[in-house]
Amino acid sequence: MYPYTMSQWLFLFYLYCFLGWCVESTYVSLKEKPPHWINRGFMRGPFLPLYGSGAIMMLVVSAPFQHNVFLTYVAGCIGATILEYITGVTMEALFKVRYWDYSNVPFNFQGHICLGTTLSWGFLTIFMTRVIHKPIEGVLYMIPAGLLAVIVFILTVCIAGDFALSFRAALDIRDILLAMEKVKEEMAHMQKRLDVIAAVREEEREQYRSAAEMRIGELTESIEAKLHSLREKMQIHPGEYLESAINEALEIRDRFLHASYHASELKTVRDHWKRGMILGNPSMRGSKKVSYSLEELKDAVKEKLKYNRE
Repeated sequence: MYPYTMSQWLFLFYLYCFLGWCVESTYVSLKEKPPHWINRGFMRGPFLPLYGSGAIMMLVVSAPFQHNVFLTYVAGCIGATILEYITGVTMEALFKVRYWDYSNVPFNFQGHICLGTTLSWGFLTIFMTRVIHKPIEGVLYMIPAGLLAVIVFILTVCIAGDFALSFRAALDIRDILLAMEKVKEEMAHMQKRLDVIAAVREEEREQYRSAAEMRIGELTESIEAKLHSLREKMQIHPGEYLESAINEALEIRDRFLHASYHASELKTVRDHWKRGMILGNPSMRGSKKVSYSLEELKDAVKEKLKYNRE
């Protein structure tokens, strides 16, 4: 094992979090069309914990095999893949969002890991332990213990605060997505009731999709059209509708207006921390239940950003 103190381990963790953020943010920014800067990652500061954890994991699992390239490679493949899988599953369970998704990549497992990335982790472990880490280790030993302790303390306070705020923001985004799904389910029920009130024949009805497979915008347009059509029918043939049906239609209209306002408020993400998290992870995907809601929320945040720039 490496003979590092706790302060040295923490310093290395923070350093690799920062270097990972530099690489990832630059790569993602250049991929955008047109290229523009994206502050990548779960946190708002220049740190990506997954990269720091991955670097430390590579050092630890490869330590017993430092003189054997093949075993270093195998250890890196296994260790990094396990870390990536556990992190992905945990984050999706907590936040209902995938910050990376290999579902469309061949030989993937549950979209959290894939064979190509696993094989790449092994090569990265060799490069990390034999090329990158050696000069960093030299610099680490040059830093006086007292100064290192101060640096680590300051970084720990800053990063812990950033992580706490980011964790809270991620939970808030999850709650927004779940609330959007609830609004969609309510709207889907309204849509069906309006068809019943209008006595629309089964063969004339739309092919209903589940609320999870629709956007709030789609449901809103559909309900508005049905309310307009039903209002015209009631005006032309008022005697064909029972008073109870008319009252239910009026109640649905009121509920729809309330639901539409609620949906609009949910998509208006005013908090800078939550907006930064959404914009900083353009490739993140929602779990199956909230997938469409997340895409709609991302579009709303991007549209607001575009409007503010103009």
